[in-house]
Amino acid sequence: MLRLVAFLFLASGAAAQVPTPEAFLGYTLGERFTPHHRVIDYVGAVAEASPRVTMETYGESVEGRPLVTLTVAAEGVDVEAVRASRLSSARGAATPLMPVVWLSYNVHGNESVSTEAAMATLYRLASGDPAETGLDRVVVIMDPCLNPDGRERYVSGFRQRVGARVNAAPEAWEHDESWPGGRFNHYLFDLNRDWAWGTQPETRARLAVYQRWLPSVHVDFHEQGVDSPYYFAPGAEPFHAAITPWQRELQDLIGDGNARAFDADGRLYFTREVFDLLYPGYGDTWPTFNGAVGMTYEQGGSGRAGLAIVTAEGDTLTLADRIANHRDTGLTTVATTAANAERVSREFADYFARGTDASGVTAYVVRGSADRMRALVDLLILQSISYHTATERQTASGLAYAGGRQRPARETWTVEPGDMVIPLDQPQGALAKVLFEPEPALADSLTYDVTAWALPYVYGLDAMETSGSVASLTPAPSPSAPFAGGPTPYAYVLPWDGPRAAAAVAGLLRDGVSVRVAPEAFEVDGERFARGARIVTRAGNEGMGRRFDEAVQRAARGQRLVALSTGRAASGADLGSNRVGFVGAPVVAALTESPVSPTALGEVWSLFDQTWAYPLTLLGAGSFSTADLDDVDVLILPDGGYGSWLSEDRAKDLRDWVRAGGRLIAMEGAAQRLAGREGFGLTARKAPAADTSAASRLRRYEDSARTRASGDTPGAVYRVQLDDSHPLAYGYPDWMYVLKRDASPYDFLTSGWNVGVVRSGMPAAGFAGTVAQERLEDSLVFGVENMGRGEVVYLLDSPLFRGFWRDGELLFANAVFGLGAE
Repeated sequence: MLRLVAFLFLASGAAAQVPTPEAFLGYTLGERFTPHHRVIDYVGAVAEASPRVTMETYGESVEGRPLVTLTVAAEGVDVEAVRASRLSSARGAATPLMPVVWLSYNVHGNESVSTEAAMATLYRLASGDPAETGLDRVVVIMDPCLNPDGRERYVSGFRQRVGARVNAAPEAWEHDESWPGGRFNHYLFDLNRDWAWGTQPETRARLAVYQRWLPSVHVDFHEQGVDSPYYFAPGAEPFHAAITPWQRELQDLIGDGNARAFDADGRLYFTREVFDLLYPGYGDTWPTFNGAVGMTYEQGGSGRAGLAIVTAEGDTLTLADRIANHRDTGLTTVATTAANAERVSREFADYFARGTDASGVTAYVVRGSADRMRALVDLLILQSISYHTATERQTASGLAYAGGRQRPARETWTVEPGDMVIPLDQPQGALAKVLFEPEPALADSLTYDVTAWALPYVYGLDAMETSGSVASLTPAPSPSAPFAGGPTPYAYVLPWDGPRAAAAVAGLLRDGVSVRVAPEAFEVDGERFARGARIVTRAGNEGMGRRFDEAVQRAARGQRLVALSTGRAASGADLGSNRVGFVGAPVVAALTESPVSPTALGEVWSLFDQTWAYPLTLLGAGSFSTADLDDVDVLILPDGGYGSWLSEDRAKDLRDWVRAGGRLIAMEGAAQRLAGREGFGLTARKAPAADTSAASRLRRYEDSARTRASGDTPGAVYRVQLDDSHPLAYGYPDWMYVLKRDASPYDFLTSGWNVGVVRSGMPAAGFAGTVAQERLEDSLVFGVENMGRGEVVYLLDSPLFRGFWRDGELLFANAVFGLGAE
């Protein structure tokens, strides 16, 4: 009895020391939005006051805001031992000591209730009875704000729009976010599509700390439309085939717990709709493929709700209501996991002990250009996926990627020494299979996102999926690409064979180095170089003096650089030939603000800023004038709904600018808006006549979504036939793969160059409706139209999709730096 009294005294004493959000912040949660720096202040104060809580800074956002985790455990729990036991269990050792529940908040910045709810949840865990919260049987890790830059953009914007009194009318200004909104990070990337790719600094930092723990349960807190009831797991079909029966079952168990909590108060909710578990880039799927049970929780509100808003039903939804719902589902998830702690730990160990994939696939064999392979290695290291190198020449049978669905079911490959082998018998075998498999099984075509993403397509590589054994060994860390040549070469050559080459040339041009491009293959000093190779001669760069060699070698670090002793070619053009074009450093601008899609601009902006480190001028659409283009060589119009912005008058102004020598890169929606305009050769294919048959007119209302899907492609991989003699396609064979998300077909150009076309409407992988396949046959993807002294580049599908479609970077670099060489 005395021990119980002592425990209760200590527990109540600990609770009394933990500051409440209200006491620390000076207002009740829900009365206002909390700026990020004050969130960090509060969670830091809790960590300092409570022996249960430890705060760790694991990185920072693009704008320099701290990214932190909070580890919450009952006193006496050896947190480091729990962490180590989980990593050991993933490598085949015993069952981990204790489950870990990871709670992630505010990956979308304008879904701003999440961080407020994180503070409320943290206080309950830090001050409550561990036996009631479940903290005596689980460790909880909280990330209170995954996207502080986006959230701060939303919070500061809202504070500027709101008056002295809250106005709950939906039409009030405070409910109207200005472009680009707070959803995205600094570079306008959707961080909840980036878990599998790690294109952004916030994601890369988060993956590193996550992989140090490998939790059993991961919850990704979100918001949705104002009028939507609360959503929690179980998720909707399609579920990826890699998701285990236990992962499905635990979703149901946790969902039942959340349902009981909401039923008790009469709160509305729904499950098993909308939010499927297929695409691996989400905060529910990626953790699932890393051994956790990943779930999305969605509260109604999002960027429109503000502090209070009247819903379509006439109710007033307040920020306090939204906080309470997210707080309660978070706490219930912890408690439900704790109630099943022993089995959760056992099933976690079993997940990693399953060994070879149940389908019989044992490995993937991959080969390609050195540049593209190094880019793939970067991702494998980021995702902790082991890769080996083939040690001998051997044969393997399996499914080759080339040809897509038109390939043979099985064929034999000759595996060469040095080919990459990714075995599935490894801790990350499930994730490796998800990322490499040629095509995921699709149980339902009505999916939330893209339906194919196999890494060999993403990186432009040859690959085979095999069920046999391949002799291989684990490689040493990949060294930087070698520099070959003497100390004072006549010239340098950069093979044009992947994304690093594009970054190297961007660096050279930025630093004032003159670069040339070979229009055909050539051989010098006994080495053969493909068409498109970049040549840097000492002649023409005399002004750099002694800095020349250092500048070239510095820019090409990580990329193969070959030094040549002569300009005389054994075959092909000599280096001084007029056929070897000069590439200047262009002044590049991109349109921003509405009507541009924020994420489309982000793909371009991030590439220039983070990958190429090349200057890009952003021009606001609201004040745009072609007078702004007087000193601009290249103008990029990213995807967007251009509508009235791209009027006939503005199209004429742009045409005149191009004729005077400008280069216009029109991407997706921008190109579509130019179709059919006077002076532009792009034409949209006429839609076939509507089906007026009796069967069509008597279709059932409930089938409408599936009828629409037949004419759609939400994201399928297509093999694009390339004219590899055109500068836009330099660095590629006569094909590449793109992710097509629009089934609108465009006719071949009659007065231009059809550089990339789809010949077969059948995708190489992923879903495209039957009607969409028929329409896409023999349609344009990439084209170039010469116009006066300039040119228009039509990119009807983005080669930069979400920043992870790395094979497209070289084509985009050709569009920016490689055309118009003189």
